[in-house]
Amino acid sequence: MVHKVAIITGAGSGIGKAVALTFMREGYAVALAGRRRELLEQVAAEGRSFNSPALVVPTDVRNPDSVHNLFVKTCESWGRLDVLFNNAGIGAPAVPLEDLPFDRWQAVVDTNLTGAFLCTQEAFRIMKAQQPPGGRIINNGSISAHAPRPDSAPYTATKHAITGLTKSTSLDGRKYNIACGQIDIGNAETELTRRMARGVPQANGIIAPEPTFDVQHVAEAVAYMARLPLDTNVQFMTIMATKMPFIGRG
Repeated sequence: MVHKVAIITGAGSGIGKAVALTFMREGYAVALAGRRRELLEQVAAEGRSFNSPALVVPTDVRNPDSVHNLFVKTCESWGRLDVLFNNAGIGAPAVPLEDLPFDRWQAVVDTNLTGAFLCTQEAFRIMKAQQPPGGRIINNGSISAHAPRPDSAPYTATKHAITGLTKSTSLDGRKYNIACGQIDIGNAETELTRRMARGVPQANGIIAPEPTFDVQHVAEAVAYMARLPLDTNVQFMTIMATKMPFIGRG
């Protein structure tokens, strides 16, 4: 059986885990990248019933050598790369902008933006040289790529920057048959969003609970984007909890 090959960063939990398991169910060979080997191993174990190969590669996307190792090991294992899901990301403490320590700003930029750039570079090098050439890159944006939450400057700034990276990647990839799109997610239910049921700060200063939705719907949306032929692209998709306070004034 010939498998399509995917690399998923941040694959150990949350959205990355859901996407990885969905890709494995659809028959992809999946390279699982993340900082914590034990979580990646758990995802690989959960996916064994799908009879799709998985490769665990502990990776720090902030480190060019670590990123290079991820792509080398993937190609050594399966010989090509069809899909990259740039999903790894972190946030910073919700503190006033003027009180945010520089090292926390830098950590978010290095992970969310530089990490996606480094992975995109490596993907380009493989995808343009393989036969047949081409592939697909999907970037995890966020509702924050459109509008900020209070006290979220690092995360919001990087997610706006991801939109720029998506557009540049889409344009620069054309000559190599590389498609690039972005999925912007609002309130998928993961470990990080469970606090929303208790209430989170709103733009008008109040604390209010927000609805969430099943993260599996995100995984199915990413799988749909990946499933398209390379002459077709979802440039931007927004998937969100229907009643979250995003559309409209608040």
